[in-house]
Amino acid sequence: MNDGRRNHQARSICRLARRGGVKRISGLIYEETRDVLKVFLENVIRDAVTYTEHTKRKTVTAMDVVYALKRHPPC
Repeated sequence: MNDGRRNHQARSICRLARRGGVKRISGLIYEETRDVLKVFLENVIRDAVTYTEHTKRKTVTAMDVVYALKRHPPC
């Protein structure tokens, strides 16, 4: 991954952490956070696509994503 993209992701992760009340972040957190977010999004997207296929549609709707997110609570 190029440095510009990685830097942008680090700023986004930092912004999310600040929103959650975190004051300081270790440099090791960024890679772990990327990995956790990737797995979470893969699972949510897989479920959203499953809902779409089950209803014999080709377009994923916002409600497909909402239902998928309900299956994967954040904590």
